Amino acid sequence: MGTDIYLLVITLLAIVIVILGVSWWKWHAFISLAVASMFLAIMSGLSMDKIVDAYETGVGSVLGHLVGILALGTILGKLMSDSGAGKQVADYFIRFFGVKKLPWAMLFSGFIIGIPVFFEVGIVILLPLVILIYKRTQQNILLIGLPVIAGLSIVHGIVPPHPGAMTAIGIYDANIGKVLLYSLIIALPAAIIAGPVFAKWVHKRVVPKGEPELIRVNTVSEKLPGTGISFFIILLPVILIILSVVVPHMSLPSGLTKFLVFIGNPVIALLISCFAAFYLLGVRQGMNKNIIKKITEESLLPVGSIILIIGAGGGFKQILIDSGVGASIAQMSENLSLSPMVLAFMVAGLIRIATGSATVALTTAAGIVSPIIENMSGVNVELLVIATGAGSLMFSHVNDAGFWLVKEYLGLTVKETFKTWTILETLLSFIAFGGALLFDIFV
Repeated sequence: MGTDIYLLVITLLAIVIVILGVSWWKWHAFISLAVASMFLAIMSGLSMDKIVDAYETGVGSVLGHLVGILALGTILGKLMSDSGAGKQVADYFIRFFGVKKLPWAMLFSGFIIGIPVFFEVGIVILLPLVILIYKRTQQNILLIGLPVIAGLSIVHGIVPPHPGAMTAIGIYDANIGKVLLYSLIIALPAAIIAGPVFAKWVHKRVVPKGEPELIRVNTVSEKLPGTGISFFIILLPVILIILSVVVPHMSLPSGLTKFLVFIGNPVIALLISCFAAFYLLGVRQGMNKNIIKKITEESLLPVGSIILIIGAGGGFKQILIDSGVGASIAQMSENLSLSPMVLAFMVAGLIRIATGSATVALTTAAGIVSPIIENMSGVNVELLVIATGAGSLMFSHVNDAGFWLVKEYLGLTVKETFKTWTILETLLSFIAFGGALLFDIFV
């Protein structure tokens, strides 16, 4: 127990180093995270020969998945912006929904698009649109951005076919149909409260000091693309990803199934969408190849910083795992005499706080709780999946790639990100858990 408490204390100190480094000492977030990682590794007793390997493994595991998505998503967002397609979509949203209903429109956009796509893919597709709407309406960006993020995050955390939920379904041997039905019913009110309702409250109290830097509006085409073409480009990667999810369950030739699954991979789907945008938003709008190349190069410049930050966050996360912090929290939680749903929620939440990964938290907690419920009767394993997923969302902070994605895209400071994104995630977590407990009374 003494060792477990020591590990928790030095973990908290490492997080304090990150926060002080960025806000007080004015270090770049990459430097702050790297220093905190080294501090944690040395103080936890991780052997010198394993520190660098652990850090590099963590950086690679995060960036291996994200770097292509971030780069291609940013190129697509920049093309949407500079061609005027983003303006067309933004103007359509403003005309159709009206300025007052925009937070609700953005919530349902995030919720629906988030079901088939990963959280990070949804971010790079939708947040450029948020930035363009913000530029057109001059509202606080939080009022438009937070509802999108709430919709994307909750479905990523508890709704199949996202990987964490699917893994927990397998571990608990739950019925996927029931999990899907229950999770959608529980996810919507959680997203509403943590999205438009929270955004309406917090935007009066937090006014971002900076401006979003990843997407800058600089229209280079005099002839604007049609609204239909503009929507087609922004939805193309989503359509391709949905196809890849659906086709394995259809009776199609093996070769065609493999092809559709391949082009539905998020990186390939975004690459195809970029080439569609090069032609439909570029060449057809009168841009020559030099202008398209210039737009592409300009879009990638600001991505370098966020890639470094997210990579360093991955390194920090891996040091946390290899130093045994996650295992210590799991061991401490396992000794508590709690109901399976409360235990699953708490274990997932503590591991999420320690490791920064919702998927790791969900799957680890499910592995811990699963043997405990084997000889129990009356446990609703479908709701247990949702309770575990809800726990895996809480208190996102500096060791989570999502924290830095939201910070950089919305142009927030670390303090502002804690006040908005971290609270939003925690609201989603506890409201979804409350929904699962309520369902458990009647189901």
